[in-house]
Amino acid sequence: MSQKSKMFLSGVVEGFYGRPWTMSQRKELFRREQKWGLNAYLYAPKDDYKHRMYWRDLYSPEEAEQLMTLISAARERNVEFIYAISPGLDITFSNPKEVAALKRKLSQVCGLGCRSFALLFDDIETEMCPADKEAFSSFAEAQVSVTNELFLHLDEPHTFLFCPTDYCAAFCSPSVPQSAYLKTVGEKLNAGIDILWTGPKVVSQHISVASIDEVSAVLRRPPVIWDNIHANDYDPQRLFLGPFKNRPTELLPKLRGVLTNPNCEFEPNFVAIHTLATWCSYGQKDVSMDDQGSDYNPHEALRLALSDWLVEFGRADQPDGAGGGRSKRQASDEEPMQTDGYTPGPRDNPLYTAEPLTLDDLTLLSELFYLPYEHGATAVLMLQELQWLRREDSERVRNTMRADTEEWRRRAEKFDDMCAAVVQMFNRLSNVPNRIILYDLYNYICDIKSGVTMAKAYVKTLGETRGQTPHSALALTDDPEPWGFRGGLSGEFQRMLPSHGIHDLFRSPPATRVYTIRPCTPRDQPEVLKIFKEMQIETQQKVELVGDRLVEGHVTPSQSCSLILDDAAGVCGYVFALSDAKTAMTKAQVQKQSQTMLQDFPSVMAIQIHSRVPDHSTARRLIEQMLSALRDSGSKGVFSEFRSNDRRMFDFLKTLDVFQVLKVEGLPTNLVIMGTKL
Repeated sequence: MSQKSKMFLSGVVEGFYGRPWTMSQRKELFRREQKWGLNAYLYAPKDDYKHRMYWRDLYSPEEAEQLMTLISAARERNVEFIYAISPGLDITFSNPKEVAALKRKLSQVCGLGCRSFALLFDDIETEMCPADKEAFSSFAEAQVSVTNELFLHLDEPHTFLFCPTDYCAAFCSPSVPQSAYLKTVGEKLNAGIDILWTGPKVVSQHISVASIDEVSAVLRRPPVIWDNIHANDYDPQRLFLGPFKNRPTELLPKLRGVLTNPNCEFEPNFVAIHTLATWCSYGQKDVSMDDQGSDYNPHEALRLALSDWLVEFGRADQPDGAGGGRSKRQASDEEPMQTDGYTPGPRDNPLYTAEPLTLDDLTLLSELFYLPYEHGATAVLMLQELQWLRREDSERVRNTMRADTEEWRRRAEKFDDMCAAVVQMFNRLSNVPNRIILYDLYNYICDIKSGVTMAKAYVKTLGETRGQTPHSALALTDDPEPWGFRGGLSGEFQRMLPSHGIHDLFRSPPATRVYTIRPCTPRDQPEVLKIFKEMQIETQQKVELVGDRLVEGHVTPSQSCSLILDDAAGVCGYVFALSDAKTAMTKAQVQKQSQTMLQDFPSVMAIQIHSRVPDHSTARRLIEQMLSALRDSGSKGVFSEFRSNDRRMFDFLKTLDVFQVLKVEGLPTNLVIMGTKL
């Protein structure tokens, strides 16, 4: 069968790790897919034992009946049910009994009415057992051999998908065009079998036309995208309610299909699937027309999805108590009376009336839980305001000035209003008639409500010094309530690691360059000195710094305290440190620094990051690694000197929020000292 005669697959993969969806949820998915114009469902829940871990075992009569019912439900909604099996954990490819077990299992599912299948070899070890090494020249050949045999055994089904072990560009060595694994798959896999692909990465921020052209050439067929942009099984604290985006509609004629592998929680996937359907709708038109590429607007698609979702929130759905099913309240039950005929008097408290959920509330919810690589607009604004309030308050304390107090109060009130909107959204969501949706969202909205409440309390505490008094229930104290201990044990571990926080989306958008941090070697000295001299030319100030002696090699850094930052062009940054700064200081330099400062900050660090490095997270990681080494040496603080007109480096370090400017009496005006406690 030619590729052109095949149906474009559009729909959903249930392929995440965690609790699988219920039968009633899957049937509801088929209803939505039919309504929105999607046509496929790939059954691949990682925690279905007989899909993956116990793939050899046949389904029991009860299980088979459930699966048959599900296959029939999909067919009734014109949704192609694709049954996937994942034997890669322990299959011996060269053993005929193993292949026979696969045939027996898929034949059973075929007997239940399934006509489409997938064989998955994702997330497995690539080392073959001795028997397979004797039978096959490569891992790819072993997989292709078994897949081809199964395809023929099932009489070449219309849809048969293969998921390679190297299912994204990041896994291909040394590259997609030069991958021996993909070349074997492309050359030897039966032409009637389609191949799943996640894009440049496991979770791809962007999927470009060029990247699809590249992999299609190696695979000798267009891929089916298994899209993880809304998957959240790798982080139980994140949920993704943003639109399907960063996939140009020019991809549509170059693909065999797109299947989204969304959030583990079923109900929040309304947005992910709805916006995917809007994107796929451009494939129903002549996508080769010049005016189709820019028509899909993710923001408009999100608005349409949220508008439809708002209607669902108003439906009085309740769990039926049988594992995720639905039961409808009667219309008369949707607005229950609080008490029989009670009417409060003029001096009594009025009856509580739940405020209805609005589209603005859902828009806010989506922006707080947006996408893996970006926050929504409101979330970014809240982070910007909080960062500004912190920074300005720190500057005021250091400079003992009360300038811009009115602006600070105005922006504090603005931040307070944004926090109040989040709490209002939480309260309205908590009272929606559709409890099924609420229960899928509840842990997440509770968490964000607690987070913004703590941030609000922090700003109120800062306001104390500006004449404001925080509410006693919000004040930060040394004896907090348990909700102040965020993240449990995992949070404790993360806060102890030097790299904690370096990958924050707000502070550090995902890097597009690859950097390496490594120990400095003698061969690096020429490039280090080149950066050092460029900095001196840039600042044009002849001020001798303590750290200069470390950089120029006159003083040897302490053990494990000389690090280099590399990119594709070579050395692009360095950091050197000495645990006892006095050993590198002249008498004049010692006199310049107060003894108190040297007691609190006994170590010195020399830092320089080349101007071609825009990624703050990389610099932060380099510095945090050095701070960790100094901390291990027993140091309790470190300082670093800068020429006062080295604004680029000074501003760069300020954005990292690691160092603070130190006030040192008698310090020359052409010198700035920054430091941090360890």
